[in-house]
Amino acid sequence: MKINRIAALLFLLFCVQVNAQQNARPNIIFILTDDMGYGDISCFNGTYATPNIDRLAKEGRMFTSYYSASPICSPSRTGFLTGMHPAKSHITSYLQTKKGNRECGQADFLDPAKPSIARILKASGYATGHFGKWHIGGGRDVTDAPNFDKYGFDEWNSTYESPDPDPLLTATNWIWSDKDSVKRWSRTKYFVDKTLAFLAKHSSQPCYVNLWPDDVHTPWVPGDDSVGRYPGKPEEEKSFKEVLTEYDKQIGRLMAGITKLGIEKNTIIVFTSDNGPLPNFRHDRSAAYRGSKLSLYEGGIRMPFIVSWPGQIPANTTDSLSLITAYDLTATFAKLGGGVAARQEEGMDILDVFLGKSSPALRTVFWEYGRNTTSFAYPPGRDRSPSLAVREGKWKLLMNPDRSGVELYDMEKDRNETTNLAAANAKVTGMLSDKLMKWRAALP
Repeated sequence: MKINRIAALLFLLFCVQVNAQQNARPNIIFILTDDMGYGDISCFNGTYATPNIDRLAKEGRMFTSYYSASPICSPSRTGFLTGMHPAKSHITSYLQTKKGNRECGQADFLDPAKPSIARILKASGYATGHFGKWHIGGGRDVTDAPNFDKYGFDEWNSTYESPDPDPLLTATNWIWSDKDSVKRWSRTKYFVDKTLAFLAKHSSQPCYVNLWPDDVHTPWVPGDDSVGRYPGKPEEEKSFKEVLTEYDKQIGRLMAGITKLGIEKNTIIVFTSDNGPLPNFRHDRSAAYRGSKLSLYEGGIRMPFIVSWPGQIPANTTDSLSLITAYDLTATFAKLGGGVAARQEEGMDILDVFLGKSSPALRTVFWEYGRNTTSFAYPPGRDRSPSLAVREGKWKLLMNPDRSGVELYDMEKDRNETTNLAAANAKVTGMLSDKLMKWRAALP
């Protein structure tokens, strides 16, 4: 009997220790805004007003040289979730109909055998939730996409472009409808509510949440549940401003809800966007950066990036030195949660950078967007970029796979990519061109 009591006591102490270790690991909330430009947040630019997101930045750390994996949604999201370049998963543009996917030379959905940060953290003891847009498989005529649990998520509520759309958001077979129970203007509120309920439900274990609203993507349909739709057109700036104001309000609600739950000091919030804005009014939405969504110029791939973790990350600070990417988040979140990420060919653990140790932009980062001239014919005009790009140190080079359209920019002196220095810097141009072609040749 005495031995049994000792064994029971040891087991109890073990359980307490395991629970303490789990609670010591932070909740991780990854807010991936849809089509938000670098200039949409007032603390990054000043054209539009976002006081709650500004407060998130004031309580944490802003990064001015963060890059997404792609200038369009599905490959951008794939790059984050897997920590791999999206073309390695055969995803090169937004996922659509099966016919459209074939024309883009891509798969219909992300292979669930690929790495997934949710699966990594779930194996490490995290409760995992996805609330918001998915767009990595499912919707339209793609009915065989794997469900969220195959990627490691315990709970989810998502939109039309997913394998399991929430019926309250999808009364019709389309992205949105006036018949939806949760109206277009209330979606972000709905996803914030789901996130807070998930955190409360799983208070005894660490949580990982994808909070991926479909704001501020068009159509912009502001309104109020009591009075109905705001009478603006779905792609005009005044409608965008109203949607952005509501979105910012909901970020404030999220922060207040986390504080009310008493978990703010054990919760890290990472806030960014999947790709650049469209339409890009006067380029204000990209803070004067050239390009937009669908472009490999800065306006399409350089995103606002904020990390907040009270007591851990230095508050009200800005890192303008470190070059970081979406691929880095997989390894970094895995380290935060005590999990083991797959070997990262593109990304690296940047937890020290989050915590205040800047890292000079000495790495090499590659992008691809545009495998043909029909499915990838946008955006028109000056924002239409070559289909390949590489950034190394202060230099950024863009060109097409046939080595045409070569452009070289000094990103320290010319962040708006106005002066092509390719001819004047033949050695740098040749070196980066060769690196870019070698990288491209290795892709599927």
